[in-house]
Amino acid sequence: MGLKMLERGGIYLANLNPSKRDEPGKVRPVLVMQADALNQVRHPTVVVLPLTTRLVDESFPLRFRLAARDKLHQSSDILCDQIRAIALSRMTSDLLTSLHLSELLEIERQVLAIIDIETT
Repeated sequence: MGLKMLERGGIYLANLNPSKRDEPGKVRPVLVMQADALNQVRHPTVVVLPLTTRLVDESFPLRFRLAARDKLHQSSDILCDQIRAIALSRMTSDLLTSLHLSELLEIERQVLAIIDIETT
């Protein structure tokens, strides 16, 4: 599929098969976390966070709840502890929706807490 350029903070579908053990698999929405400087040059991999529709309440910092909107038809949890780089060829759709800056900043905060990086 001839995808348009990916954008940081955008949610797209990606084929995460095959998965191993506890990794999320199948075709599912993912949030692009990678810097737009890399997205603009079509870097061969892209850093993403998978989404799931299996919602778990009170799961900070592991998950971030995102209500359905635009072409994201179901409310989903962003799996902040499942950050990974995937081949650009795994991306299978155009943009489903984009996060607001405040949402992206909160997800960044959660990811940094998970990998134990302090910011000042």
